[in-house]
Amino acid sequence: MMALMVHLRTVDHLRGKGDRVAKVTFRGLPSYSRVAENCEEVAHFNETFRWPIASRLDGNEMLEIQVYNYSKVFSNRLVGTFCMVLQKVAEEGHLELTDTLIDDNNTSIKTSVTIEIRYQAMDGTVGMWSDGEFLDVPDDRDGMFTFETDSLLSGRSHGSGTSPGRTLQGSIPTFRKAGKGVFSAMKLGKMKSSKDDHKRGDEPAVLEMDDLDRKAIRLAGTLDPDTISLASVTAVTTNVSNKRSKPDIKMEPGSGRPVDYQISITVIEARQLIGLNMDPVVCVEIGDDKKYTSMKESTNCPYYNEYFVFDFHVPPDVMFDKIIKLSVIHSKNLLRSGTLVGTFKMDVGTVYFQPEHQFYHKWAILSDPDDITAGCKGYVKCDIAVVGKGDNIKTPHKANETDEDDVEGNLLLPEGIPAGRQWARFYVKIYRAEGLPKMNTNIMANVKKAFIGENRDLVDPYVQVQFAGQKGKTSVQKSSYEPIWNEQVVFTELFPPLCKRLKVQIRDSDKVNDVAIGTHFIDLRKISNDGDKGFLPIMGPAWVNMYGSTRQYTLMDEHQDLNEGLGEGVSFRARLLLSIAVEILDTTSPEILSSTEVQVETVSNISESATGKIEEFFLFGSFLEATMIDRKIGDKTISFEITIGNYGNQIDGVSKPSSAKKKKKKDAENEEEESELIHNSSEDEADEDGDMVSVSSTPLMRPVITDRNYFHLPYFEKKPCVYIKSWWQDQRRRLYNSNMMDKIADKLEEGLNDVQEVIKTEKAFPERRLRGVLEELSVGCSRFVILANKDLNQAGRTKLDRERLKSCMREMDSMGQQAKQIRTQVKKNTVRDKLKLAQNFLQKLRFLADEPQHSTPDVFVWMMCNNKRIAYARIPSKDILYSIVDEETGKDCGKVKAVFLKLPGKKGFGPAGWTVQAKLELYLWLGLNKQRKDFLSGLPNGFEEIKAANMGPSLQPVPPVSLVYNMKQVFQLRAHMYQARSLFAADSSGLSDPFARVFFSTHSQVTEVLSETLCPTWDQLLVFDDVELFGEASELRDDPPIIVIEIFDQDTVGKAEFIGRTFAKPTIKMCDEHYGPPRFPPQLEYYQVYRGNCIAGELLAAFELLQIPFDAEEIRRALIAVHNFAVPQIKIGQGGRADLPPLEGPTDSEHGPILPVPLGIRPILSRYRIEVLFWGLRDLKRINLAQVDRPRVDIECAGRGVQSALIQNYKKNPNFSTLVKWFEVDLPENELLHPPLNIRVVDCRAFGRYILVGSHAVSSLRRFIYSAPDKTSNNWATAAKLMNGYMVLANGGSQPRPSPSISSRTFSRPAGDILVNMDGEPLARKMDTFVKLDAMSDAVVKVDMTEEESDKEKKKKKKKKKGGVEEEEETDESVLDWWSKYFASIETLKETLRAQEAAQAEAEEREDLEIAAEGAGSRTKEKSKDKKSSKDKKKSHAADGTEKRPVKARVDQLMVYNKELESEYSNFEDWLHTFNLYRGKAGDDDEQVLDDDRIVGRFKGSLCMYKLPLSEEITREAGFDPNMGMFQSIPHNDPINVLVRVYVVRATDLHPADINGKADPYVVIKLGKSEVKDKENYISKQLNPVFGKSFEIEATFPMESMLTVSVYDWDLVGTDDLIGETKIDLENRFYSKYRATCGISSNFSLHGYNVWRDPLKPSQILAKLCKEGKIDGPHYGPGGKVKVASRIFMGPTEIENENGLKKQTEEHLALTVLNHWEEIPRVGCKLVPEHVETRPLLNPDKPGIEQGRIEMWVDMFPMDMPAPGPAIDIAPRKPKRYELRVIIWNTDEVILEDDDYFTGEKSSDIFVRGWLKGQQEDKQDTDVHYHSLTGEGNFNWRFVYPFDYLMAEEKIVISKKESMFSWDETEYKIPPRLTLQVWDADHFSADDFLGAIELDLNRFPRGAKTAKQCSLDMIRNEQELPTISIFKQKRVKGWWPFVARDENDEMELTGKVEAELHLVTAEEAEKSPVGLGRNEPDPLEKPNRPDTSLMWFLTPLKSIRYFIWHNYRWLILKALGLMLLLLMLGLFLYSVPGYLVKKMLGA
Repeated sequence: MMALMVHLRTVDHLRGKGDRVAKVTFRGLPSYSRVAENCEEVAHFNETFRWPIASRLDGNEMLEIQVYNYSKVFSNRLVGTFCMVLQKVAEEGHLELTDTLIDDNNTSIKTSVTIEIRYQAMDGTVGMWSDGEFLDVPDDRDGMFTFETDSLLSGRSHGSGTSPGRTLQGSIPTFRKAGKGVFSAMKLGKMKSSKDDHKRGDEPAVLEMDDLDRKAIRLAGTLDPDTISLASVTAVTTNVSNKRSKPDIKMEPGSGRPVDYQISITVIEARQLIGLNMDPVVCVEIGDDKKYTSMKESTNCPYYNEYFVFDFHVPPDVMFDKIIKLSVIHSKNLLRSGTLVGTFKMDVGTVYFQPEHQFYHKWAILSDPDDITAGCKGYVKCDIAVVGKGDNIKTPHKANETDEDDVEGNLLLPEGIPAGRQWARFYVKIYRAEGLPKMNTNIMANVKKAFIGENRDLVDPYVQVQFAGQKGKTSVQKSSYEPIWNEQVVFTELFPPLCKRLKVQIRDSDKVNDVAIGTHFIDLRKISNDGDKGFLPIMGPAWVNMYGSTRQYTLMDEHQDLNEGLGEGVSFRARLLLSIAVEILDTTSPEILSSTEVQVETVSNISESATGKIEEFFLFGSFLEATMIDRKIGDKTISFEITIGNYGNQIDGVSKPSSAKKKKKKDAENEEEESELIHNSSEDEADEDGDMVSVSSTPLMRPVITDRNYFHLPYFEKKPCVYIKSWWQDQRRRLYNSNMMDKIADKLEEGLNDVQEVIKTEKAFPERRLRGVLEELSVGCSRFVILANKDLNQAGRTKLDRERLKSCMREMDSMGQQAKQIRTQVKKNTVRDKLKLAQNFLQKLRFLADEPQHSTPDVFVWMMCNNKRIAYARIPSKDILYSIVDEETGKDCGKVKAVFLKLPGKKGFGPAGWTVQAKLELYLWLGLNKQRKDFLSGLPNGFEEIKAANMGPSLQPVPPVSLVYNMKQVFQLRAHMYQARSLFAADSSGLSDPFARVFFSTHSQVTEVLSETLCPTWDQLLVFDDVELFGEASELRDDPPIIVIEIFDQDTVGKAEFIGRTFAKPTIKMCDEHYGPPRFPPQLEYYQVYRGNCIAGELLAAFELLQIPFDAEEIRRALIAVHNFAVPQIKIGQGGRADLPPLEGPTDSEHGPILPVPLGIRPILSRYRIEVLFWGLRDLKRINLAQVDRPRVDIECAGRGVQSALIQNYKKNPNFSTLVKWFEVDLPENELLHPPLNIRVVDCRAFGRYILVGSHAVSSLRRFIYSAPDKTSNNWATAAKLMNGYMVLANGGSQPRPSPSISSRTFSRPAGDILVNMDGEPLARKMDTFVKLDAMSDAVVKVDMTEEESDKEKKKKKKKKKGGVEEEEETDESVLDWWSKYFASIETLKETLRAQEAAQAEAEEREDLEIAAEGAGSRTKEKSKDKKSSKDKKKSHAADGTEKRPVKARVDQLMVYNKELESEYSNFEDWLHTFNLYRGKAGDDDEQVLDDDRIVGRFKGSLCMYKLPLSEEITREAGFDPNMGMFQSIPHNDPINVLVRVYVVRATDLHPADINGKADPYVVIKLGKSEVKDKENYISKQLNPVFGKSFEIEATFPMESMLTVSVYDWDLVGTDDLIGETKIDLENRFYSKYRATCGISSNFSLHGYNVWRDPLKPSQILAKLCKEGKIDGPHYGPGGKVKVASRIFMGPTEIENENGLKKQTEEHLALTVLNHWEEIPRVGCKLVPEHVETRPLLNPDKPGIEQGRIEMWVDMFPMDMPAPGPAIDIAPRKPKRYELRVIIWNTDEVILEDDDYFTGEKSSDIFVRGWLKGQQEDKQDTDVHYHSLTGEGNFNWRFVYPFDYLMAEEKIVISKKESMFSWDETEYKIPPRLTLQVWDADHFSADDFLGAIELDLNRFPRGAKTAKQCSLDMIRNEQELPTISIFKQKRVKGWWPFVARDENDEMELTGKVEAELHLVTAEEAEKSPVGLGRNEPDPLEKPNRPDTSLMWFLTPLKSIRYFIWHNYRWLILKALGLMLLLLMLGLFLYSVPGYLVKKMLGA
């Protein structure tokens, strides 16, 4: 080995007396000397330090010696430091010297040090071997000396090295991808027969591919080519043999790191709220945030249209579990919280997983949580969208909400959930838990013990269950590691619930705060099935395992988050026995509890065996290699520990319950009863296995250095083993089923990646590979159905097990059928669609494979150091579970797996988590103890077992403590590191200084560092000599260990920074194999480089591992060492390295001893010329605070390059003076291997200094490859490819509008002329397809764009419908303005979108039905039928909508794009490309959204590359300018002055900027130095402001070319905040051939709303285009024809001027051609039409999240042309003032509320109240009609409502102050709705509300003629009845019903009103004014009311007569008679005594 030795002799001239110590550091590894005690001047150390090194000593490396004064108590004090560069040592190998030290301030001190250094370089020896230490078995050529091992490919043992299987063994690099055996159709030794060959009739038999692939196919012989993997791009793919399993390349846990989310909710309106006369408020609550809408007074259907935004920064799991709660509260004010009407709950995840992450305009059903017997409490219409970072939401276009959608059809529910959800009880039963950790420190425990006197368990657990925003808790079990609860938590929730997950958490109750012990989430979708054969959620009783932080208790647990369920748990915490059940409630039954409060009840205990029979499990592990150990831990001893549950956990696993002192087992895991325990423990004493204990950790060992970053453990031939016995319920069946599905899924995923790779690399026949994949899938599925059906009714099978098995079998069966079906449909053109379907299968499989009921816990591997846990790996137990059936075995069971250990918890995020803590080659086996006989079978052969010493005789073989390998193979690894590309930028310059470090086994080497590049071409061969691998040669050949390649960025100070990592497998050549095709030399392949979870580049490399043969002497010794070896005959290679293919020496002297990649491997080059168009630089930012002044661009590709001219003054003119330069370069023939092209911008400063400004790497040159236009095809359907490789189709590449329909009527015409006919004005165009015609045919294409005649016919036919009204004919021209055009266009946009959706739905449906029709089982059929019906409903609904629409007046339209114009026209990069220049480190976010911050400017230009020599004809063309190369006819780039007009129409969905949830937006326009602020015209409190503004700016390109349109929020105090901005590159638009300067309108007119805006008339534009494109034309002919380049177009030829005079013009014709410019051959392309574009507004503070959208467009006019006309007026329409006069004539049948005082008679004191929605303040009441006995009321009363109305949007505009504190008025837009209510007046108490009706003035049912005909149906069947609009009718009279809701929420008729509505404009109202009520002017007569209605106290006698006499006269007479009698009796009694006395006395 190479080594560096340092002998430290003495240190002299020390000051003072004391202990001294020295520290010697080399390559970052410090070593300390011993302490020299009590030395005065001189310290004698005499110590030697040795560093073994793997890479050669570099002349620049440093050695550092530091001398300290040593102190036992305080920290050591530095005396001085000595540093030296080891250049001399590297050259001479030996050096002695004495030198002085320097102190902290870098000044020299007296103290000196004397050292001697030796460096022992690699000398040619192979290494010193002691005799007989290793045995090598030579692998010979004649097959006399072979080992019988099963190789996967060949059916026989591989004797002769030439059997087809053998030579192919996974070695052809192109085959490397495929799975457990490349030709994955075969299992061990089973050959696939050729019976499949007949399937291949439909394709050519030869695969058109490179030689290699063809050879491979030929060799494959009998294999079905479908199953062969043809892609070879990413590396470590799976193996060929079955001894190793595939490593996982992504290191970082995905979940757990916080991300930005924004939830936006628009509450539009509510309807049908239950309750009388309420003042509703909607409360929106997410998690703990609440926001309220404003209050609307006395209405049951309030309209809000309020927008709320919630911002979160949390991990995804936390976000998706938050509950969105909408509640409506009635009469809430400052003093009272209001009463809840109803709520609606849904979790955020449900919204996020909707298409487009949103619900748009959907109705949420409200229900009352306190009364589940009540039904629906009303509906709230809202939009909910959840945006994560980088999601973009396509908002459906909001123009006007005319679609008064039916509530039931648009409920806020995900698809597939029924509207009528029922209430259900969710029972979560919590039985008991075990294995809990300590949750208290021992000190506390001792204190407690002192007080209480007994040792208690240190945890007080309880369980908390959270579901749908509610929490329930069990009781607390004091002091128990094994608590038993037997309680159930009951939730009442609607079913199916809209919350996916149920959270179960064991918590520790504590005086101060409770902490979580462990958390488990139960996904309800996994424990239920919603199909027709489905089942309700059910689970258990089953144990769930909880994982979290390590079990040591610390007060501040840094990984507490893990216990809360965030991130991947790093240790077993506990397991909990629970079960879940759901019961649907019958809400009609009387004894039901009506509240939804959470209940907790006790339940009975369950039996022991309910969860399964307890079995003894055996886990075995062997560590074959431990390398890449991080250097921080490298100098301490290390051991590895494996645990399963608490078994094997020696530090913190055991928390024995204090009660069960007798338990002897390690843990309290076995659940036998006490009595059994005693019996058990006695049995344990003499455990019959003889193995008393488990060995769960490896012996301590000190690591050895690999290189300066990593260490390895010197395991060499002795591999330590561990084994653990544990006891668990036997629930293996669950895991087996999961494993089978996982394996099918893995295979499918791998196959699909292959197919994608084949498509990506454009190899031939992707469809074959896809067929093979689907074939495998269907075979796998049918195999699953056979195997899984072994339901052995064993103990512990839960209902969920049975149901899940059934549903899995159904799903798998149908999936197999569908796969078969799709396989037959895979054709070349359908590959991509079918690939998508197959990817859906993959998701479904992964979902099914996830088993919700756990059994055995996962296995953890921990690296321990100083008894501390450092790093871990978690291995799911199902992956290593053994089964007798191959398919059921875990994928890593009995295989060697490369495991990378990572840091626990949050430490694992970010850069810390990317460095590998250690890489293990680990072998694991888990199974029942009784099956353990073959637990060693998967290990690489050639070992001996070493048992623990003290074992007695045993029945079963004892597992070994270590394995010793006595076979060793020696290899040479050659790593051909060619290049990397698109690496991560790690330096602040925006570049990196990358080097790669290659690890293989315990070796590592580095490539050289290439500075300043993201695309390094190292072209370096790294040779690893003497790589020793243990095991049998043949096995190693099939299955070499993986190579890890890490790419770093070299920093001048500090350690190198990690860029990314990738894995590879080498191609292996044994010494008996020939080095030649097809396997050798290996081909370069691309390997994806990962950094955490993100891709950080690609590496192009090849790796080969060549066996080094031994010489005869060595073999002889080896054989003697193994004395009893039978030696049949030895054939020996020539010995030494002679057999290896020779290495070429270093080619270029300046690089020193660097070997280049040899010729056979590096790609074949040919000569290309690259032309560069240098246009200019834009927006360069300051560099180090200095402005860039004289920039230059350097272009480099593959070592060659060219420099632009220097820009002399960047401020004055940022364009280049020389436009085109070129250079020639040798590039690989294979386009995929083309190196990237680097663009760098440098600033030339004074004194010849250059500073890098920024750089850009063009990773793929493909789009810039020039291909000559094909002269032969003159076909107009295939225009030539452009030089930049953009294919422009005849119809304009991207087709922004529906193409006009072309009817192919054939006329005889001269060949090649095509006639395009336009008559009249184009209408809304129909979506139709082109008829493509060959230009040679005599054909005329008539583009028939008028449906005018037919339309007129239709109109005539369209007579009055019943109740309909004749529509007005043409809209008056004078009324039309720009907005009419805009709204008409939006309607069209919506219609086309609808049509597209319908078409798409139909296509999907057909697909579904096709698949279903193939008999894939009834289930899918029914599903698709359901789907169909629902879609049909939707469709028919849409159709009705269109039928009902009135025929639209014909308005010229413009294009409304619901996205940026750039995305429609490929960024306007048709010839001028923009390259962003980056500088600074790349961000480490998962999505690289943040790259915007790194942009320091933009380079504009283009590239064109072509192979030399170029054909003559191009250069011979007329007007070819040789200086411009391929960039002919490009405009000059001198500065040009332009007038820019920016039209801002409106903004939508702005992010609120003020506290009140609104904003006060205004527009700011910046262009260069000029800025226009429209601050005074801010729009108060609006999130959807209509600006309607145009701005003019004069600009000079190129200096000012980036236009910024921002929307700011106006604030009274403080600075205004930016809401969002959008940037537009005007220069690219200006120069684009799409002509984006001024959109071309569809019609030409000289005046009116559609006036032509461009200063050039269409004819001038056309002439200019023809001239530039060198096209013949335009030739105008008679009869309205024009001919351009063999196309003939037709159109009208007359035009009207303002005065209506007609005159001849050619403009219509020219415009017709311009609108069809894409049909012109060669130069045609879609010209930008007149348009409005919708651009997202972004805020730099919230990158990636849209803050709203702005609708706008830009016109540009060069100043050297004639000036354009005035800007179009797009000012928002002023609302028109109207007055609505409502006369209330009479009421009838009003319900009677009051009882009479005297007579108890029912009567009502009726009055009517009315108001327009939004103007509640202006409510008006009639007078009171007193005492109506029949419900009849007479009023003759007039209400008058003035209002402002926007006709186009059908909204009333209200301006009012929001509150008394508001600064200004806010404008609201509200649908025009009139509310009429009927009330009963009371004198002393509040009036009683009786009923109401709300009429939408745009569409309300016609009133009934008489009161009799007026009924409830007018409201109920509103949809079906014909409706009228007051704005069209102007005057309407009739009867309408009043309704209210009774107790059962049923509508009831509470009265009828006869009203007359009369609408007049403000002007008419002034002419004929009317009075309110019955006042002047135009008074109404008094109503004729019956007498009774008058009050009794006004005319008391009259009313007495009425009331009393009529009804009660007999009663009154009787009463009077009685009174008289009584009076007489009284008088009689009164006077009797006196009389008696008188009589007696005889007076």
